[in-house]
Amino acid sequence: MHFNKILWPTDFSGSAEKALPTVRSLTEKYNTEVHVLYVIEDIAHHKPWYGDFEKERIDKILKWEEKTAGERLDKICSDYLQGCPLYIKHVAVGDPAQEIIKLAAKEKVDAIVMATRGAKGHFRFGSVAEKVVKNAPAAVVTVPVGEPETEVALNPS
Repeated sequence: MHFNKILWPTDFSGSAEKALPTVRSLTEKYNTEVHVLYVIEDIAHHKPWYGDFEKERIDKILKWEEKTAGERLDKICSDYLQGCPLYIKHVAVGDPAQEIIKLAAKEKVDAIVMATRGAKGHFRFGSVAEKVVKNAPAAVVTVPVGEPETEVALNPS
């Protein structure tokens, strides 16, 4: 099997970062294009728990999250993927598993490389990874991450 395009979804957790060596290894071996994806969970989806938000406030929060996510992706790409021939950053809003599957299909990636669980992972295999494995239009390489994390730095300084 040859990989021309790889998708690496990240939630900026230490768990997601553990998939980076596999991404780099495949990239070096096959000279692949790497698509890096961060998904912002849609606040409107959580409306029953958080109550009504004004549309302007939601838009402001989403714009800030998109800007911040873009900056963090820039840093990750320059720090860890500088040897890749081409990396393309994506920020989406929605359900993480659905957005991963949607981007994989749109970009016609050959493989999705992801951790077995992300920031919320309290189980050996997370719900996002499970949904992606079951529904992905491409091969899925899952990287085990060991014991669940107890802390995640969402806004590192």
